[in-house]
Amino acid sequence: MWTILKVEKNCLYTLKRELNKKLGNDYVIYSPKLIVQTYKNNKIINKKINLLGDYIFCFHKSFEKNSTVVQLKFLKGLKYFLGGFINAQSEIEKFIRKCKELENEDGFIAENIFNIDKNSDYKFVSGPFTGKLFQIINIQQNKIKILMGDLKTTIKRNKFLFNPA
Repeated sequence: MWTILKVEKNCLYTLKRELNKKLGNDYVIYSPKLIVQTYKNNKIINKKINLLGDYIFCFHKSFEKNSTVVQLKFLKGLKYFLGGFINAQSEIEKFIRKCKELENEDGFIAENIFNIDKNSDYKFVSGPFTGKLFQIINIQQNKIKILMGDLKTTIKRNKFLFNPA
């Protein structure tokens, strides 16, 4: 059963060690990550960002029992278990499956995970247009026609990351 944990910053290694002591090695931790390109001093810098911030997914068969969650509540590196994970198993599995489909060979999410709609506003989070707003005019298989202010252009769908504005 999957659960969602909120971890303390820079304490993931400690938490994994504590989970090894309590659960053994048969647990799985999944944390989807992005690589975001930003420009600083005319250089491209790749930043690795956890998609969910301080939250991670953890799978172990014993999470079905409430006693296991209570026993693990005070592990070093763990802030808390997110409540309601028992009722949300299908949604968690669907989200993890979608993230794993979008991962490249390095394990980073390479494509945009949001559904793209025509005539909607978006904001670039990578590339030379980081922070700029644009509107989608037309969607093709690998290309998107956009409008940024008065400028119409075409971008490759998987080259830039953007979020709904």
